[in-house]
Amino acid sequence: MQPFAGERIFALPPDQLWPKLRDAAFLATCIPDGTPRAGATRDRAVCTVRPGFSFMRGTLDVTIEVLGGDESTTLRFSQKSKGIGSSSEVETSLTLTPHEQGTKVVWQAEVKTLSGLLKMVPGGLIRGSANKVIEDVWMGVAKKLV
Repeated sequence: MQPFAGERIFALPPDQLWPKLRDAAFLATCIPDGTPRAGATRDRAVCTVRPGFSFMRGTLDVTIEVLGGDESTTLRFSQKSKGIGSSSEVETSLTLTPHEQGTKVVWQAEVKTLSGLLKMVPGGLIRGSANKVIEDVWMGVAKKLV
C-alpha cells in the first residue's frame, strides 16, 4: 500500500510543539473515540478505540510507541492496532520546521502490516477510512494544543 503523506501548520514554534508530539500519552488523548488506558508514558501509550467502520466492529487496542527523533526537528512512531480477528502496524515519521511564528509538520505514514480480516478489505476502502482517521487525529491534536 502506498504511504500516506501530508503537512499541517501549527501556531506553536517547534521547540514547544515537539515535546507534545513526542509524548505518546498526549497523543493517545487526541484519538477520536479513544479511551486512554492507565500507565501511559511519554514513550508508550495504549488506548481502546471503537471504530465506526462498516468493515470493522467491536473495539481495537491501539498502541502508540515513540521510536526516536531529534529534538525539535524529527519524530518517528509506531502505531499498532489489534482487534478480534484483525491487526495492523503503521510507522509514521514527522519533520518539523519553523513556519512564520509557528511550525510546519511534514508527515508520512506507511502501513507495515495488515492481518486477519483487514487483509480482505479492498485497498480503496482502507485508504479512504485511513485518510478520515488521520484527519480526525490531526484535528484532535490541534484542539488539545489550544
